[in-house]
Amino acid sequence: MYRQLVDSNDKAVQRGLARQELDPESRYYGGTIDPSTGIAWVNHTTGTPTDMCYWGAALANPDSIYYQDEELLGRLLLASEYVLRNQHEDGSISPGWTNYHSPPDTAFVVVGYAQLYQLLQQQEWEPLQPVLDNMYLFLERTIPVMLTGGCHTPNHRWVICAALGFLHQLFGLEEVVQRAEQWLAEGMDITPDGEWTERSNGIYSAVSDIMLIHAARLFHRPELLEPVRLNLRMMLYLVHPSGEIVTDYSGRQDLGNMHDLSPYYLPYAILARMDGDPLFAGMADWAGDTLKDPGVCSVNALVRLLLEPELQQVGEASGELPEQYEVMLNEYFAREGYLQQMDSAGHHGRISHSRMHTDFGAPVARIRTGSTSATIMTEVPSFFALRHGAARLLAVQLASYFNPGYVPMQQMTRLPSGYLLTGEQKKGYYGPIPESQLPETARTAISPWYLLPHQTRVLTHEQTFHVQTEVLRTENGWMLSLAGDKPEQIMMQLSFVFGGEGKLSDGELLETDEGHYLWKGGTLRYSCGGDWIELNGGELGHLAVTVREAKLPDNCKVVLVNFVTPFHKTIHISLSPSLALKR
Repeated sequence: MYRQLVDSNDKAVQRGLARQELDPESRYYGGTIDPSTGIAWVNHTTGTPTDMCYWGAALANPDSIYYQDEELLGRLLLASEYVLRNQHEDGSISPGWTNYHSPPDTAFVVVGYAQLYQLLQQQEWEPLQPVLDNMYLFLERTIPVMLTGGCHTPNHRWVICAALGFLHQLFGLEEVVQRAEQWLAEGMDITPDGEWTERSNGIYSAVSDIMLIHAARLFHRPELLEPVRLNLRMMLYLVHPSGEIVTDYSGRQDLGNMHDLSPYYLPYAILARMDGDPLFAGMADWAGDTLKDPGVCSVNALVRLLLEPELQQVGEASGELPEQYEVMLNEYFAREGYLQQMDSAGHHGRISHSRMHTDFGAPVARIRTGSTSATIMTEVPSFFALRHGAARLLAVQLASYFNPGYVPMQQMTRLPSGYLLTGEQKKGYYGPIPESQLPETARTAISPWYLLPHQTRVLTHEQTFHVQTEVLRTENGWMLSLAGDKPEQIMMQLSFVFGGEGKLSDGELLETDEGHYLWKGGTLRYSCGGDWIELNGGELGHLAVTVREAKLPDNCKVVLVNFVTPFHKTIHISLSPSLALKR
């Protein structure tokens, strides 16, 4: 795996060199151009610091074809000058996509930049000194923003703590430790089953893991590793047989997108060596197999492996990673009790530039049998997803015109052969504002709506819509049984979202102008790579091709079932014959 990383890093060096702006008259002189925007950024993903990590790792590594290459060193110097020029006066950076003058995005760069600085500092090569001077100055300039800056999201706190840890290691300032202690005093946002607030298995769970590993080491706080261990154990059950991460219920931008285990390589490798855990070592091996390149600036695996050569051998792996299981995550988490305490927090459910993440700790069931992997979930648009070999049923979603959009399931309970999901929505109307509560503007020629005290209106004619879904295992697949009663004549739409790489056949299908399919009846088959999923239970109870506020995904094969309340709808899902394990 190490040799593979070295080779892929050398290729990344070549790609970055080809994108570096070498025209001294250009505003981007010395930076590496992001091909998707045509701009050279200073950020930890598509930015110049990531290419600098590739280049620096190559220059410092005798196994690289670029080891102590003077031309590459000159390019690295130009890049370090570009980064300095594009650092704001307050010490922060603006990543480009959003978050201008961003403390957390600066922290991501600090974490990667500091590790590269440490690696280059270890080299006994005098020509590196101008680069080191520039990097040291950049890091020193970040101290004020790291001491005063805030965050948007839960994981940002742990990124900032890791950055503060590296700054403490480099500059020895006690104020840095005190600032980290303020963030850590907020406590760990993780359930006993190991789920972080953002439920982002594809991106931010791995971020929280590695950043707390750094913070634990740099601040001598070994207790910070306990939540990391919880999450890494949970992730044993959140990977499909192909290595694809379960992202169907994420609270962040990885929702429903394809991600692999590569971001978890360092957390698993570090904890495998530290704990002597063969399961972690096995997961590290699996994650290592997915590493296509060393990774972005903040989590560059090769830089870390060169700083800690012992990580190149993580220990003896277990051959018993779980391949047959059924687990319900957060089954015993007292989520309702925590939600009931929100009123006492004083924020009244409002938060600026972020979100409350009230779906934290919502139950999720994971079932795997060999190469078949199913997810049953709550508090997201999809309530069921399935992988069967190469055949991917990415989402099953229920939408309605009651409160236009998807109907999230909010509760999950076990049944003898499956799970019961329930969801409830309310919608009402509001009476006139009492005369005694009206503002002065109501008695003038202009009375803006936004100046009226809407909180004083009396609720009238509130309606409640309750749905339930039984997700049951059968001898050769699954059965989905959905029910909804009043109000009557609500138009419903059940969407089945399949991977765009497969083929739909059979069934009575009517193609819509958007390229989706209304499924009127008959047996529908979706096949891919010799594997197939068959569905029975199509219906065309109305002709609407979409539900307002329920956006259907692009580049997928979407099949729609239309019906109206009251309904008792059953869908039978059958699978092709049992598959051998394909990992």
